Amino acid sequence: MKVPDLVRLTDGLVLLRFESMKIYSALAAVRHLLERGTVRPGQTLIDSSSGIYAYALALACHRYGMRCHIVASTTVDATTLAQLEILGAAVEQVGPSRNLELDQELRVRRVREILAEHPGHHWMRQYHDDVHYLGYREVADRIAAEFPAAPLTVVGGVGSGASTGGIVERLRVADPSVRLVGVQPFGSVTFGSQDHHDPEAIIAGIGSSIVFDNVRHHLYDTVHWLDFTHAMSGAVALLRGHAVFAGLSTGAGYLTAAYEARRHPDRLHLVIGADTGHRYVERVFARHAEALDPAALKPLEVRTPEEMTMPWSRMTWQRAPCPAHGKERAA
Repeated sequence: MKVPDLVRLTDGLVLLRFESMKIYSALAAVRHLLERGTVRPGQTLIDSSSGIYAYALALACHRYGMRCHIVASTTVDATTLAQLEILGAAVEQVGPSRNLELDQELRVRRVREILAEHPGHHWMRQYHDDVHYLGYREVADRIAAEFPAAPLTVVGGVGSGASTGGIVERLRVADPSVRLVGVQPFGSVTFGSQDHHDPEAIIAGIGSSIVFDNVRHHLYDTVHWLDFTHAMSGAVALLRGHAVFAGLSTGAGYLTAAYEARRHPDRLHLVIGADTGHRYVERVFARHAEALDPAALKPLEVRTPEEMTMPWSRMTWQRAPCPAHGKERAA
């Protein structure tokens, strides 16, 4: 497994760049489940994914002699699909959806149908099973070793909660002052932006239209919500300014971290870069002429989620507990 690179972007900004971040999560989760006897070698592991976790689970199954079944989002690209098939995963995609909510609900519904037909399959439940936190302890320990004395702020996509939550929870054992800034797309229920629809949103991996139990809201100090154009602008700026080719969620995190670093120049800001930019070539990087100048962009400061507005809003979360979502949790 390739160790993530630590790329110094500026004096106050460092990128933790993964080739595919959720490999840490999936490998540790499958290993733990095998050691505990929850699953057995040769059993089929199934889950829903918008891309990165699907690839990670397929690799984990390949390593540990498991079978893999993925119910994939319509946004999964051809390159990822080809790799999944070569690795031996059974892959099916749900049909095109008009929004993130319908896409995620269709995927979960299909997983349940498959489980009813094949009760011997094990549902990994990346959104809800905290076994997915385990793999990020190693990442956090490396960060602590590299920056032992720096006042640290971690910036990253919220997603299922395991990466940002797992890293920061581990770091705070030794240093409770470590701050966490979460990045969300509009349309995500996790931090209350579900009433804002971004028609171009394709960053499903850092958002959620269903309630994710793995998101520990009390870990987050600040939350940013960005639309597609701002995330794209961040990804293009990262490549243009630092020659780093990274995915759309990394672009959103980079734009967010650069803003936070200007507000808090006394702190080191570490951006989590979940994957490379290869699966976003056509939908993001080929449109680089549409990218906005990051220096001219800043978020609207809001006091409550009800005050947010597109294209970019920021709220001090203050490690508050989970809000009432007003909709049922999807298992």
